[in-house]
Amino acid sequence: MDWKTVNDQLEKEFIFSDFRNALRFVNKVGELAEEMDHHPDILLFGYKKVKITLTTHNEGRVTGKDYELAGKIDLINI
Repeated sequence: MDWKTVNDQLEKEFIFSDFRNALRFVNKVGELAEEMDHHPDILLFGYKKVKITLTTHNEGRVTGKDYELAGKIDLINI
């Protein structure tokens, strides 16, 4: 898992072949987040790049839920 810790958050940038695949990825992340009731910050930029930021907002820090969701995000195939 090549997530970076930045300002007490886990962050990772994903680059796709085009906007359609980047958006497909964002939607799959959204589905996982809803299933876990744990919602990341998602930034779609540069038409094919996605930055995911994870933290447990009510704890003000990274917790096991963040690592669990990060692992599931890493398994998304586009």
